[in-house]
Amino acid sequence: MDREAAHGRREWRGWREAAQEALYGPEGFYRRPEGPAGHFRTSVHASPLYAAAVARLLARVDAALDRPAELTFVDMAAGRGELAAGVLAALPGALAARTRVHAVELAGRPAGLDPRIAWSAEPPAGVTGLLFANEWLDNVPVDVAETDTAGVRRRVLVRRDGTERLGEPVTGAEADWLERWWPSPPEPAPHTGTDDTGPHAGTGPAGTGLRAEIGLRAEIGLRAEIGLRAEIGLRAEIGLPRDLAWASAAGSLARGLAVAVDYAHTREARPPFGTLTGFREGRQTRPVPDGRHDLTAHVALDACAGPGALLLSQREALGALGVTGARPPLALATTDPAAYVRSLASAGEAAELTARGGLGDFGWLLQPVGLVDVPLAG
Repeated sequence: MDREAAHGRREWRGWREAAQEALYGPEGFYRRPEGPAGHFRTSVHASPLYAAAVARLLARVDAALDRPAELTFVDMAAGRGELAAGVLAALPGALAARTRVHAVELAGRPAGLDPRIAWSAEPPAGVTGLLFANEWLDNVPVDVAETDTAGVRRRVLVRRDGTERLGEPVTGAEADWLERWWPSPPEPAPHTGTDDTGPHAGTGPAGTGLRAEIGLRAEIGLRAEIGLRAEIGLRAEIGLPRDLAWASAAGSLARGLAVAVDYAHTREARPPFGTLTGFREGRQTRPVPDGRHDLTAHVALDACAGPGALLLSQREALGALGVTGARPPLALATTDPAAYVRSLASAGEAAELTARGGLGDFGWLLQPVGLVDVPLAG
């Protein structure tokens, strides 16, 4: 093979390989000094109520484990340690004294982090407690498949500038994963001209009839504005690496609870266009694996789930942990105006964390390890 051909072969890569280098390589996005908070806002950054809720979950795990002499909290994809520090600060003194906090992140330890927080690139093995992965799995790189005109699912290859082309057919374990967890959608029924406004209008992953057609057209237009592909039903993300990454992370626990929180979808409602996208400085962009963009794709959490796992929305999970967004009684404004203002601000933050169409729609996967039930209820 001559030098030019070899260069061309390296230039075109599957999305998994390209994203791995772009996100986690020596000059990757997650190695940048500003950290993820410099580009996007997660639930952790939205309000300290989130860390406080995770601390309450840790306390419930502690009770389910019969209060071991040493309890461990593992913060996967810790960013700059914001959640780890917030949880530690929210724990009551006696529990904090028994708790060992580990932040897991490829980037170096940030200056000024609480010295009680251990920092490593891999989760500790054989510990007892809570492993919490907030928006980690969506950044575990995966390959993308696209169906060609002959109906064959092929791997999508990409260059550093984001240009794509189709590669070899998807085979083996990846093809098996697609068949089980992201099967090709059936051809949509032709529209008859009747507006479906009855009780079943809009049901299913994309709805039906004119309402669905309008919704799909709107999404096509939105995706076209930022340069994303918009072929209905042709693209899928091959989530097998995420299944394996999650099984490994949850398997690092000897006993306890593993929780993954992320943008998510289930088999019954896989997105018709796929979800791979980019972000830069807080704005959504087309995905470009150049190290300057975040690259993310929503997670098939149902595929990740192991035996006994519970799948909830963030709205449901935080509600069970006492975050509801209820407004304080108006009478408090008269008896204690300062307390009313504080309560009102807290209610606003809780409302953001649990909002429909926003953070409240995130998926929570709760996986018990060596426990009979998920210790979520108080």
